[in-house]
Amino acid sequence: MGILEVKGVNKRFGGLQALGDVNLSVAEHTVHAIIGPNGAGKSTLLNVLVGKLIPDSGSVMFDGKSVLGRKPHEINQMGISRVFQTPEIFADLTVLENVMIPCFARRDGAFRMHAFESVAREGDILGQAETMLADVNMLDKAHAHAGSLSRGDKRRLEMAMCLVQEPKLLLLDEPTAGMARADTNNTIDLLKEIKDKRPITMCIIEHDMHVVFSLAERITVLAQGTPLIEDTPDNIKGHPKVREAYLGEAQV
Repeated sequence: MGILEVKGVNKRFGGLQALGDVNLSVAEHTVHAIIGPNGAGKSTLLNVLVGKLIPDSGSVMFDGKSVLGRKPHEINQMGISRVFQTPEIFADLTVLENVMIPCFARRDGAFRMHAFESVAREGDILGQAETMLADVNMLDKAHAHAGSLSRGDKRRLEMAMCLVQEPKLLLLDEPTAGMARADTNNTIDLLKEIKDKRPITMCIIEHDMHVVFSLAERITVLAQGTPLIEDTPDNIKGHPKVREAYLGEAQV
């Protein structure tokens, strides 16, 4: 059994079948990619996994426990963190303060804005945040305003905010969307470093096949809300239906 097990999940929006009998097993400590064209159901599935949508039927188990019916923050506390398509950061705060917020939330269960008033007495939180920034090569930007960062550095900051919570599963929703190739490659390298240094599982939704084949150990292809195939990257590349429908001859 994988750390994430999705069985028989269905979701309709009126007359639209967004997800149809989705089964997915993500093995612990692996990188599993979910690909497919627009409208394939990838974002709907991700929203089911993080508690933003409740499926009409089926089950979603994480680390042996059901996530269904739990609120997003409760799922986060179970050990699932999500990286969004557009980096979710606090633009008016410094890079260091951004990373301290999830540190406070993880310790206290909530964050109070006045907590920053006593930062001098919060050596443990400050140390955790600085260590995480060093891990993602951003310690030199600790006192910069987050809103001034490049898109690539904003993504790196968001990764730090997720990782400081020590999740077991990291869900990444198009982590390189809108990036130049240099930033994309830097993000790939960062994710490889994270995987090498931590006992973490990653599930990635991504359109960029360069990213997918650089990172994934298993790939699930969705078509019209239903899994078409799940296999290794090499076999996905060579699968005729996948080549025709999703990757395109020029991208393989």
